[in-house]
Amino acid sequence: MTIVSDSIAVGDVVAGSAVGVRGRLWRLRPAEVRDVAVSVSAEILRLEAIRVAAVDEPALNPDEQVLCYRGVGRWLAANTMLQNSAGNKIAALGAALRSFPDIAAQFEAGDLSLDHAALIAAFCKSPPKGMPDIALMPSMKTLLAAASGVEATTVKVRYAIAVLERIFESDEPPPGEDNDLNVLRIAPTLNGRVIIKGDFDALTGEMLLSALSGLSMPKPAADGMPDARPAAKRTADAFAELIRRYLDNAVTGVDGGQRPHVNVHITAKDLAEHRECVTTQADNDEPDFEDLDVGYMPWMGPLSVSKTRMLACDCMLSTVLMDGKGAPLDATPLKRLVTAEQRIALIARDKGCAFPNCDAVPAWCDAHHIKPWSTGGLTVMDNLTLLCRSHHTLMHSTSGFRGIWKIKMGDDHKPWFIPPSAIDPKQRRRRSTTRQGPVHRD
Repeated sequence: MTIVSDSIAVGDVVAGSAVGVRGRLWRLRPAEVRDVAVSVSAEILRLEAIRVAAVDEPALNPDEQVLCYRGVGRWLAANTMLQNSAGNKIAALGAALRSFPDIAAQFEAGDLSLDHAALIAAFCKSPPKGMPDIALMPSMKTLLAAASGVEATTVKVRYAIAVLERIFESDEPPPGEDNDLNVLRIAPTLNGRVIIKGDFDALTGEMLLSALSGLSMPKPAADGMPDARPAAKRTADAFAELIRRYLDNAVTGVDGGQRPHVNVHITAKDLAEHRECVTTQADNDEPDFEDLDVGYMPWMGPLSVSKTRMLACDCMLSTVLMDGKGAPLDATPLKRLVTAEQRIALIARDKGCAFPNCDAVPAWCDAHHIKPWSTGGLTVMDNLTLLCRSHHTLMHSTSGFRGIWKIKMGDDHKPWFIPPSAIDPKQRRRRSTTRQGPVHRD
């Protein structure tokens, strides 16, 4: 009898054709399938770096084929399945990396994504007006460190940029807050519909997302069935409702009414204190991040202190008392449900779902008792954390994370998550990458 093995190696799947790949994946163990996904992602990063360099070369030395197009990015789009915008983005990054070999080296080593490379290169190309030349290199290294590794997120990179913009703040707003750059294009189509495309500053984006949030929540049908609308349809319906409500009540806009509801978190010290521009500290070429904060919006993330101070001139100010480590103090511990004050404090501390690698904003989160109320867990800050509905359900589900993932309150009075040994044999403590600071602890 002859036995024919149908085993297949992970490397064969990664290096092989995509034709019939699902049939090959079906023969792998779950851990091997995950290895394929991770390996392919690393390969994509490697190929992206090669593509950026290969596109930049004809930009420097165009031949007759490239010269037929308005830029090498459009040539790339015309000869691939990319759109013009994607081709132009690749071409622009290639041109930018010529001036910043350190960014190029990390990108080509596979430790920096294309989007993060473009973000850092844009900052270095147009640094804050108050930044001395001597500070550019250490600032670049700070951003590259924030963007390094699998735990890097765009929020972390943007936060680091916001802090640098604060250190070297000037009278000119950073690009993300410059409302002179705002554009909105509304065009009717041939079939009678309307296309809307816009680009707004962070504060306008925060107002829009805050206004749409409650209106775009899923709504069960009359018979109790779940909302079948996809997220994009719910957002479109919410936008239409927002316009309808404005038109129905447009008279209220004449004499102002209540200010739009935008939540910005910042420490009282940073709100009140004015720091001298670092240009006066030319002998210090290392940016000082210690005890430095910026404003933070639940939807859009970092906001400069200058813009936060401007908003504070005309706002409803809510105060959250913190301890020496920046953790909110407790209120009303004997009630089962969190109070409005506690939820404000949780948002200030967790900034969204606290589960590792989750980027759900506070509006999508529930307050979770780490030790259940039913077993004596108090409604105090050291026993509460924000979790999105998905992770909240999994933490309570016997077929989900209950008893598998552990939540412990750290010495910093912030929640840390301990994964099962199947995910991390060392069971290092982690927390959400949407917050700043380390995301794991040995």
